Amino acid sequence: MKKALFLIVFLSCAISILNAQQRDLVKYVNTRQGTNSKYEFSYGNTYPATALPFGMNTWTPQTGKNGDGWKYQYFVHTIRGFQQSHQCSSWVNDYAVFSLMPVSGKLVVNEDERAASFSHDNEIAQPGYYKVKLDNNITTEISPTERGAHLRFTFPHSKSTYIVLDGYTKMSMVKIDPDHKKITGYVNNCRWAPSNFKNYFVIVFDKPFKGYGTWENKHNQITPDSLFAEGEGRGAYIKFKDGETVQARVASSYISPEQAELTLQTELGKYKSFDETHAAADKVWNTLLGRMLAEGGTEEQKATFYSCLYHANLFSHQFFEYNKDGKPYYFSPYDGKVHDGYMYTDNGFWDTFRAQFPLNTIIHPAMEGRYAQALLDAQQQCGWLPAWSFPAETGGMLGNHSISILADAWVKGIRTFDPKKALEAYYHEATNKGPWGSANGRPGWKEYFADGYVPYSAKTQGATAWTLEFAYDDFCAYQLAKQTGNKFYENVFARQMYNYKNLFDPKTRFMRAKDEAGNWIEPFDPMDWGGPYTEGNAWHWTWSVFHDTQGLIDLMGGNKNFTAKLDSVFTEPGTIKVGGYGTVIHEMTEMAAFNMGQYAQGNEPIHHMIYLYNYAGEPWKAQQHIREVMDKMYNATENGYPGDEDEGQMSSWYVLSAAGIYSVCPGTDQYVIGSPAFNKITITLENGNKFTIEANNNSKTNVYIQSATLNGKPYTHHWITQADIMNGGVLHFEMGDKPNFQRGLNADDKPFSLSKRVL
Repeated sequence: MKKALFLIVFLSCAISILNAQQRDLVKYVNTRQGTNSKYEFSYGNTYPATALPFGMNTWTPQTGKNGDGWKYQYFVHTIRGFQQSHQCSSWVNDYAVFSLMPVSGKLVVNEDERAASFSHDNEIAQPGYYKVKLDNNITTEISPTERGAHLRFTFPHSKSTYIVLDGYTKMSMVKIDPDHKKITGYVNNCRWAPSNFKNYFVIVFDKPFKGYGTWENKHNQITPDSLFAEGEGRGAYIKFKDGETVQARVASSYISPEQAELTLQTELGKYKSFDETHAAADKVWNTLLGRMLAEGGTEEQKATFYSCLYHANLFSHQFFEYNKDGKPYYFSPYDGKVHDGYMYTDNGFWDTFRAQFPLNTIIHPAMEGRYAQALLDAQQQCGWLPAWSFPAETGGMLGNHSISILADAWVKGIRTFDPKKALEAYYHEATNKGPWGSANGRPGWKEYFADGYVPYSAKTQGATAWTLEFAYDDFCAYQLAKQTGNKFYENVFARQMYNYKNLFDPKTRFMRAKDEAGNWIEPFDPMDWGGPYTEGNAWHWTWSVFHDTQGLIDLMGGNKNFTAKLDSVFTEPGTIKVGGYGTVIHEMTEMAAFNMGQYAQGNEPIHHMIYLYNYAGEPWKAQQHIREVMDKMYNATENGYPGDEDEGQMSSWYVLSAAGIYSVCPGTDQYVIGSPAFNKITITLENGNKFTIEANNNSKTNVYIQSATLNGKPYTHHWITQADIMNGGVLHFEMGDKPNFQRGLNADDKPFSLSKRVL
């Protein structure tokens, strides 16, 4: 009896400890990770976004001037306001922004003059809660909902108390309603949107107004007692009782002012206090973070892991809202009309097809299914598949990677869309050039189809990179066609997916540029950045054959030559040669700073490279390098990333790699195995199953896999499938401090390659 009671108590304590761990996971997250960034050097180019996962809006303190893409920089010690934000990259700035700023004493509206100093010691930056006590003793707190936020401003006693609303850039409107303690209005600051785009907002305060007025932020002219203003940079201010504590509930809508009011009631009306909103936001984040429960490892590793997991779940933003019947609908950023259904935006797929979307297929398959259909809806409204939406299509970067997202979803069992329509949309993309940027349709598509590559010239900067990414995207279309029995498109893309071979130079063993006549462009230096390569050089881009690593191994003359070339990436000096850029760009500086030769984790083209050792018989080198990169280049501080965080891709690389797997080739159902950072990670899936990755005897030195089992059976493969994960079970590794040179050397232990076998 005593033993039974002891066991019950023990199990109860164990469950309580586990629940406590899950409740406290938000405390590991530092939303300021990567914020110590500037134009010349990026440690992430992030800002401390206070938001719910994939929320339509985020909120952030603002240290930069209105219109500055670097909205929060850790080394700046003054805050100008607290913004509603949607920014997914400092390089494309922000849209639909307005800010609130508490001011005490004299009313000051000028953004430079109202800026208040602060110390990071007086700042808390968590996913569902931001708090800062400014040096003037005003405290601001923020907790989010998906389309709104709850703010609390605590002012010092016996001082005049104001809240200033700044309309940011471009047109804005404000309307003050003292009887209902309310401000309504809109902002339309946006670079890529239809002409009728507006972000309508409603702000309801909990304390009566003692004064009010409007102002404009070009000349900072104030109009006391004014209830309405519309024009460029129009804003408002409210005066409250001296020393008041003021709460503000905020919601916004792209559809209408009425929808903003409805959202305010549905998302914030159920919370009686700021603390309730905060508790609800923490519950959402703790539940999500707890779905990848990491055990073992150091506290610093857990902070890095959960800070990255937070960033991996911010983008894409929801762009849909719920009507009075609870049905989703949205203002389309593509055609300016209102449609039923789901829409997502604020993502550059060249970055995120690699890891962020594959991570979603594991953690958020239902959302990924909605996303896939939204891509096809966007194509109908825009005429083109999205490549970089912000919120409409920008055409930024390169490649046609919507097809990667669609094919990856399909092969992993997420089948919420019509594959024929997807293939038709992609075929249009691949045989036309759109009006925006190099990722909207295909530049050089005729030459690519006719000659098998895009010729390089002054007009086709990045042509070699284009060819490599086009070939991978064509593989994804081939996969989708083959899996759905569409022989026409299967035949169309069956030849194109091998086009990478046309730019491989067997003499130098690099991917190089050719001219229209098929001649190699000379002179050639693999360290030269730019020219035929995008944000990289030949050392980075030669590996961009995600779908046919075996084919690349064959071109290089076999495994030994291939792994020697991989080794050389790390042993070559980290020399910067500006090449076609003609000047140093931040990606170059970041590569050199981390002192790993020509390995440039700070930019996406090389993210999969380390895992390629698994394809060539030397997986232990992948295990060693992966752990080195995680330890050396990532942490949870303001210097937390080796380059731009890019809508969750840099974080998703870490999250998957820390779990011991990585998506080398989205569009297949495989993840390539690396070296887990933790003793145990338990993934709780949407279907109710749990998949656990264990690494016994794991440590900073024990990075090498000695043996593995999957659900108790010996496992020698260097890959695992989506089905293995979704079915639940245990992938168990025994770790050691020396490589096991004999494990996993059979042909079927290698991950998927097109030249090896066709799925």
